[in-house]
Amino acid sequence: MAPYLFHHSTFIIFQLMRIHLVVSGRVQGVGFRYFCAREAERQGITGFARNTNDGSVEIEAQGDEASLVQFVQAVTRGPRAAQVTNVVREERETQPGEIDFSVG
Repeated sequence: MAPYLFHHSTFIIFQLMRIHLVVSGRVQGVGFRYFCAREAERQGITGFARNTNDGSVEIEAQGDEASLVQFVQAVTRGPRAAQVTNVVREERETQPGEIDFSVG
């Protein structure tokens, strides 16, 4: 079972999820990974974004489902200079203790 985040002041329970994305198109050399990092910070998401040898960007993102939905929507859109042509998504096991989103 996935870990949960508890928000004590309003008693809301969020189930923590982790997804792996491979984003293709014009996504390298256009600030795409830093766009992802800013969006992750905005949504309270941890994980990483890194370039791959085939010209795509690999992302792992962890957070609550609603935040991940918004993150994926933003990633699919990308920054102005990017042109996203494909996003492949799969679920992964959560990484307990992860505290930030890094760019590699």
